[in-house]
Amino acid sequence: MKKISPILLGISLLLTTSSCFKDRDDEVQPASTLEIQDFIYKAMNIWYLYKPNVPDLADDRFTTDEDYTNFLSSFDSPESLYYDGLIDNVNDRFSFMTDDYRELENSFAGVTLQNGLDYTLRFEPGSNVNVMAVVRYVVPGSPANAAGMVRGDIFNKIDGQQLTATGGSLSATSRTLLNQDSYTISLATYNGSTLEATGETVSLNKVELTENPILIAETLDVNSQKIGYLMYNSFTANFDEQLNDAFAKFKTDGVTDLVLDLRYNGGGSVRTATDLAAMITGQFDGDIFSTEVWNPQIQEIFNTQDPTALENRFNTTIRTGAAINSLELTRIFIIGTGSTASASELVINGLAPYITVTQIGTTTVGKFQASTTFYDSEAPNFQRDGANPNHYYAIQPLIFTSANADGVTGFVNGIDPDIEIEENVFNLGTLGDVNEPLLAEALAQITGRSMTRQLENFEVYKSVGERGMDSPTYQRMYVDGVEQ
Repeated sequence: MKKISPILLGISLLLTTSSCFKDRDDEVQPASTLEIQDFIYKAMNIWYLYKPNVPDLADDRFTTDEDYTNFLSSFDSPESLYYDGLIDNVNDRFSFMTDDYRELENSFAGVTLQNGLDYTLRFEPGSNVNVMAVVRYVVPGSPANAAGMVRGDIFNKIDGQQLTATGGSLSATSRTLLNQDSYTISLATYNGSTLEATGETVSLNKVELTENPILIAETLDVNSQKIGYLMYNSFTANFDEQLNDAFAKFKTDGVTDLVLDLRYNGGGSVRTATDLAAMITGQFDGDIFSTEVWNPQIQEIFNTQDPTALENRFNTTIRTGAAINSLELTRIFIIGTGSTASASELVINGLAPYITVTQIGTTTVGKFQASTTFYDSEAPNFQRDGANPNHYYAIQPLIFTSANADGVTGFVNGIDPDIEIEENVFNLGTLGDVNEPLLAEALAQITGRSMTRQLENFEVYKSVGERGMDSPTYQRMYVDGVEQ
């Protein structure tokens, strides 16, 4: 957690002049809209990365409590205040809020309500309206797994209704269908030109499921070389020990190269990303992995009081205190796609100054900012402890950008691959199989057995979304919090 001096108490005029909404009552009762909005505004006024771009967040915006109250009252909900009044919608694609932080906390821990299908949503062949869902993987132990669903399965109807897109994005009706707790999908197959219904349906229920982000961790023997393959789908802090154990196994197996598959990894914990980088390397202990840039006021406080707090360094232990199992590699082969974001991009960018990073796949999302969760509790840190018991609102605003040791940041358009290969949704291959196209290319680069593979000739169907796109943690990178 970042440590901030109590000097922050003097940053905002509101923290000293406006107290009318912060009284705590021993009797639990629903919080008022103004009370919730008050907390949201004050947290954003201190911490929001893009505060200088939002005139209404200026410290001199209000001179009286009445002016401040009238401003809050002009928004009919906490959501409208946050999204319509306080977010820089030009530069910020990723700040969000929730009215139930318990669900958010579960999501950060890898616990979600789901049926176990991870899928990409694409236009059907020959259509710019009809949409198909292609299964990318199935979560082990999930209802979809029990139902026999596998990678490459296709469905295009839910409860008999065709999935559709409007204006290039998944339609609201289709989003509603996919977000149901239970539904029946209609399977289809590709005949070489169009989709055909198979006549088979599968009924699926969502359950509370803890998803291990380590889908595959195997040592491959290719041309007498020991090559590690890690399919890692989320930087989930609760699984740091399992991640470290996977690297212990790689060390025992004598792995000399690693393929890190982040093709469906939308991000997560900054600390976990930093520790993963140390597992891959190990020879750079104490060197800067990434640096943080906050809004000007917070940045100045860090620069004055503790500039080193802005540095995330390679280390030797995970957050539990266990020693990191390091491979001390000098090169890494990373698979990334248009679903690869935030903490995944942090690893790609952060390793680049130190070892040779070969990225295979397609351009990543372009997410280089981190967020944290702020609760309705005492300023300036708005921590979970002491949160107002009368509601469950929390905000997750962007609070800093990350740069690597060479100062590289700001890749708004994503990180381009060194070797560009698209996934063919109608011929995905088997994850972890040496013949799966993206892994096969990585192995070819490692072993030198061939030049870049001859790319398969196939049509790329436009994406209109994927599993989890309506989740509050979708493509997010976060830190655990800030404290005095």
